[in-house]
Amino acid sequence: MGLAVTIITAFSNVIIALIRKTIPMRIRIIVQLVVVAALVTIVSQILKAVAYDVSVQLSVYVGLIITNCILMGRLEAFAMMNKPWPSFLDGLGNGLGYAMILVIVGAVRELLGRGSLLGFQLIPQSVYNAGYMNNGMMTMPAMALILLGCVIWIHRSYFYKEK
Repeated sequence: MGLAVTIITAFSNVIIALIRKTIPMRIRIIVQLVVVAALVTIVSQILKAVAYDVSVQLSVYVGLIITNCILMGRLEAFAMMNKPWPSFLDGLGNGLGYAMILVIVGAVRELLGRGSLLGFQLIPQSVYNAGYMNNGMMTMPAMALILLGCVIWIHRSYFYKEK
């Protein structure tokens, strides 16, 4: 998923940067949405052809990249005002950042929800014998949003100190 977001963010930035001067301002959001939707469709089809099992697991989530407001915001804020190469680098950096957050949130959810990480049991059986139970709520989609809020809270409390 992180790779898909990174590829789509980087290449949508490049495409928008290339055609930015020809896009009428009143339909710029629609054009950006069409570019992102086309790239999502291409990535989804490639994923189905190359890694079908991964494609089935991600199913609807790849399609939701189209509605990613952060991606659209980068197109509007950066790609519409810059040349293709800086736009590609901006998209690549932002995509890798989004991928990093997806990995962090996914790892925490899997660890607390199942007691494992990448299929390896990390919480020892002795902890379960002592009364620990996996938190099944962590595997639910809503917990990803709550964890994302916690990551933002921790990041802001660490990096943004009031003077």
